[in-house]
Amino acid sequence: MKSARNTLLLIAAFLGCFLLTAEQVMAQLTVYSGRNRALVEPLVNRFQEETGISVRVRYGGTTQLAVAILEEGRRSPADVFWSQDAGALGALHNGNMLIALPDSITQALPYQFRNSALTWVSTSARARVLAFDANRISAEDLPASVYDLTGPEWRGKVGWAPTNASFQSFVTAMRALDGEEKTRQWLLDMRRNGAIAYNNNNSILQAIEAGEVLVGLTNHYYIDRAIASNPNYPIRFAFFELGDTGNLINVAGMGIVAPSRRVEHATRFIHFMIQEEAQQFFRDSTFEYPVRTGLEQGYRMIEDVLELAPDIDLDLLEDLDGTLRLLRQTGLL
Repeated sequence: MKSARNTLLLIAAFLGCFLLTAEQVMAQLTVYSGRNRALVEPLVNRFQEETGISVRVRYGGTTQLAVAILEEGRRSPADVFWSQDAGALGALHNGNMLIALPDSITQALPYQFRNSALTWVSTSARARVLAFDANRISAEDLPASVYDLTGPEWRGKVGWAPTNASFQSFVTAMRALDGEEKTRQWLLDMRRNGAIAYNNNNSILQAIEAGEVLVGLTNHYYIDRAIASNPNYPIRFAFFELGDTGNLINVAGMGIVAPSRRVEHATRFIHFMIQEEAQQFFRDSTFEYPVRTGLEQGYRMIEDVLELAPDIDLDLLEDLDGTLRLLRQTGLL
């Protein structure tokens, strides 16, 4: 009798361990992150400490992870997709792989930082700007529009990076805002005007500093980061006129993947990332703009930057294939 009781106790203990493990698995949130591990990990750890929710992160390229979720479909283990750019979020939205987010998240941000269907929100933002050497040209002498860079006074003086992802997102926005033909003509005119191609944004800034070009199309945070390290850094940046396509704001953002069985935990995770503490971390670590109003970055408030930006539904940045095709047709790839 005693032996049978002991056997039953052992079985109960075994089943108890199994049930606990299953419970832990259900409590574990799975995040597919296209953002860099060095940036994401401290915030993920802080979230785990504050909530007691375990998080497993799969890191990779944003496009690679978006394709993986689309291929996995309803079998995807992902609960949250954390994207480096709006285009990949748009692709998942268009593939019906994101669910609607609650008002507690979507209404906490300006409308420019959520898609119109409310299936994803931004976690940080970066602006397209015109970088220039303040020792060689004043801000007052810069062009009013990105389209003015095709003028003869800018021949051979502009740096750009057609192979860079941020530039390609910008061209995708130009196509959506101004049309395919106007964009094609701008690309051709820039090329004929001697715009010099570089591999990436850092290379553009180095070229400006070396005197190879006078100005360059880049993202704002590269300059803010350099100035924070060296206040005497000669490169500054300017925006184009109000509403110009050249002032595009692109974002990193998050959505809840449709098959998720941990929607409550996923909601808490996204909510955590748009609160002031996390927003200040993005600002101070990456020099990106916080998406919560009232937080300053580089002596500029995000409200002021949004005033300058073109009004666009960022889901439209999903059509990267069309942009790559156009860049090949114009001889830039």
